[in-house]
Amino acid sequence: MTDFIHNDFLLESEHARELYHTYAASLPIIDYHCHLPPAEVAEDRKYKNLTQLWIEGDHYKWRAMRQLGIEERLITGSASDKEKFMAWASTVPYTLRNPLYHWTHLELTRYFGITDLLTPDNAAAIYDQVNEMLKDDEFSARGLIRRMNVNVVCTTDDPLDELTAHKQVAGTEEGFRMLPTYRPDGLINAEKDEFADYLRLMGQNTGVKIRDWESLKEAVMKSIRYFHDRGCRLSDHGLPHAYGEGVNEAKASAILKKRLTGTDICPEEEASFKSAIMHFLATCYDKMGWTMQLHLGPIRNTNKAMLERIGIDAGVDSIGDFKQAEELAAFLNKLNEKGSLPKTILYNSNPADNEVFATMAGNFSQEGIRGKVQFGAAWWFMDQKDGITRQIEALSNMGLLSCTIGMLTDSRSFLSFPRHEYYRRVLCNILGDDMQKGYLPKDMKWIGKVVEDICYNNASEYFKFPRSVGKNLKAV
Repeated sequence: MTDFIHNDFLLESEHARELYHTYAASLPIIDYHCHLPPAEVAEDRKYKNLTQLWIEGDHYKWRAMRQLGIEERLITGSASDKEKFMAWASTVPYTLRNPLYHWTHLELTRYFGITDLLTPDNAAAIYDQVNEMLKDDEFSARGLIRRMNVNVVCTTDDPLDELTAHKQVAGTEEGFRMLPTYRPDGLINAEKDEFADYLRLMGQNTGVKIRDWESLKEAVMKSIRYFHDRGCRLSDHGLPHAYGEGVNEAKASAILKKRLTGTDICPEEEASFKSAIMHFLATCYDKMGWTMQLHLGPIRNTNKAMLERIGIDAGVDSIGDFKQAEELAAFLNKLNEKGSLPKTILYNSNPADNEVFATMAGNFSQEGIRGKVQFGAAWWFMDQKDGITRQIEALSNMGLLSCTIGMLTDSRSFLSFPRHEYYRRVLCNILGDDMQKGYLPKDMKWIGKVVEDICYNNASEYFKFPRSVGKNLKAV
């Protein structure tokens, strides 16, 4: 009987199989956006059991378990790690047609060589088998990264972070680079109660007392340079939508002073401040040669009771239906008019916006840069077979698929790197099917090169990550 995850999984034609096995399968991974905890890489954490490695912090799994009505104590609560794993194993058979079903078995196969389907009947044996394997150093945090042929992994980091973990890993010969990404939510969300405290801490870190717009800009630029010197080449922003209002620095400074004194601001002032700070940040990224990532559209923490019980990232987020096009166009255009638009990746959480984002990316090009503004890979609720397919179809129809920089994990799990394989298989199946039907020429060498570019070469050229972190950085 053929294993469920077999050599030709998702590859439905001879052309697809040749594209994948000859051109895609062996390529290294550039995981340019994830949420792996840097400290676990720095300390090279060894996991006591499969629950700690696989279920701890994974809100995708938590959502599925809750939908089956499983007790919260068996998900994030007081139950033992083995009880939590058994609860997950009882869930897996019910996840059929959800991406969790594919991911679960792909990860068991790729990391542990387990080809059996996970069920309540074999869960205890699999748990014990993997726990025994986890005693080996090859299954530590760094070992798991090396195991998947990862060249670069970019974490997501707060500007207040001293990046001690990144410095520690940079001083080792691991065969991969762990680089930070600048995620300045605390600078942008002026409406939050903790905003003034956040700026006070940033002032302490940078040696700049933040009292007005000019001092804020000085502190931010110092913070950005600090990250740059430690290898950062990307920023990341999670927003409901872009902020395209005209930039009025005097107005932004007045709003900032109100918040520094604890005075509340209205929604219009909030939008004005966010427009100004996002515009300023983008100009900084452009000066530093960074790439700006815009993750747009979700509604976060919708279940307030669960938020209070579990905290953020509890798995109670949803696709939003915000209007995206006008403000996104205005935001990008204002930067472009000033010659300050950095390389940018646009991610949408709502599949209804696929064509909007695909066409928006094509509006802002620059000589000498392939795909300066990217329609990013299928994200969050859409990083499954259908979502990946729809993103590829929209990009192919509205832009140039050949210029895309491929997949990322966007994950907190060290077992998520096979999502790159999953994307590559879907990509090769689409192109192979087109070749089979005569929609594309049967030019395996050329289309194979395009596959290599999408899966690795384009990202390597686009980001130009530093080879080493120090005073004299050299670009790849």
